[in-house]
Amino acid sequence: MYRKFFKRFFDVVLSVLAIVVLSPLLIPVVIGLLLTGEHYVFYFQDRVGFKNRTFSIWKFATMLKNSPNLAGGMHTTRKDPRLMPMGGFLRKTKINELPQLFNILIGDMSIVGPRPLVSKVFDPYPDHIKDKIYNVRPGLTGIGSIIFRDEEKLVSETKLDHEEFFANYILPYKGELELWYQKHLTFKTDFMLVFLTAWVILFPKSELVQKIFRDLPARPDFLF
Repeated sequence: MYRKFFKRFFDVVLSVLAIVVLSPLLIPVVIGLLLTGEHYVFYFQDRVGFKNRTFSIWKFATMLKNSPNLAGGMHTTRKDPRLMPMGGFLRKTKINELPQLFNILIGDMSIVGPRPLVSKVFDPYPDHIKDKIYNVRPGLTGIGSIIFRDEEKLVSETKLDHEEFFANYILPYKGELELWYQKHLTFKTDFMLVFLTAWVILFPKSELVQKIFRDLPARPDFLF
């Protein structure tokens, strides 16, 4: 019942409340982006979503408009030279993701679920994950987002090619985490994931998620 009805009901209610409550934060960000960088506010990009259908995701602009065609491609590092003046702060605090509240309101996304990916990043998933991962709506946050909360740092520090590291190390484990989520999808799980999202922003080195969800897939060595 929760998965089929109440999850969507809570998405609508919570996204409306969040837009209203966060408007004093969102408006100054809009003004700041208009006055800095390339003077544009929102970034729209096609992402893979529910049932593997594409949709246009909303984000606050943090990168140069031509960044996909510059060195680095689809993957962003901690001190990426393509970041605009406010970009690093918005990405680190995850404020750049807040416009996705409008995606949630119109039904493209959910509060909690697997992060939606661009096709180029989605394609390296193993077939058994690609077939299942978006059987639920993609989310603003989720277990994969929490475990890989400092993904940019991991990509920055690896000696491997960034795309190779992402495809062969990060993506397989992230996919297993999202399949775990679907098996444990309840109101309690979603509530705890929203709480943990806020918790790890305040305490980024916390291991609380592993203490709450003790049956998560075993962490690979590179995450220790």
